[in-house]
Amino acid sequence: MTESISAVVCDAGSIIHLDELNQLSLFRDFSTIFVTQTVKQEVEKHRSIDLSQLSTEIIPEPVVDSQLSTWATTFCLHAGEQSALSYACTKKNVIFLTDDAAARFVAGQMKLRVYGTIGVLLRAVRRGLKSSNEIKSCLESIPHRSTLHIRANLLNQVIEELEKYHN
Repeated sequence: MTESISAVVCDAGSIIHLDELNQLSLFRDFSTIFVTQTVKQEVEKHRSIDLSQLSTEIIPEPVVDSQLSTWATTFCLHAGEQSALSYACTKKNVIFLTDDAAARFVAGQMKLRVYGTIGVLLRAVRRGLKSSNEIKSCLESIPHRSTLHIRANLLNQVIEELEKYHN
């Protein structure tokens, strides 16, 4: 992740997962968190989070262009993912945060920088916001504290890499 990028456009997943892991404070490392109205509603449907405490900028719904609309239909993207992707395309030097595999693929096709919950956690170690032990503990808690779907072997690989480079 390029550390000079300090603004993110989020879909609901990363916000929800970081809240489940009690790590919403990591959003303070970003200058702005752009959230569409649809994403805000999705977050509020699943969690009691005051997004105004996260330096969020709630933005009106962007118009989804025909190319994104086609991809959204093809890859079954939810409304929040569509609106966040559409808005991310209008901004320069932002990170698109999502944990959804299809949304990540589409974002890659749109030449966006894409990261998810795991990327935010690892960024916190690189930037000295959290110790590697704190993040290791957080990563280990994902299967029982979060609705984030990640293969066990991938999660173990991330933990091993964290230990290898930060201990």
